[in-house]
Amino acid sequence: MKKALFKVLVKVNNVILPSLIKKDPNKLTNFQKAILGYRYWVLTNALD
Repeated sequence: MKKALFKVLVKVNNVILPSLIKKDPNKLTNFQKAILGYRYWVLTNALD
């Protein structure tokens, strides 16, 4: 159940949240770093 929830969140994140792939992590704002961290946390929980 938990894994299925995170998989749904990953799909929602891909549609709603911006992609930060081509940006330098050192030049991101604090809000963009929070988005990046949230996306990473959701992705790692979906893969476990």
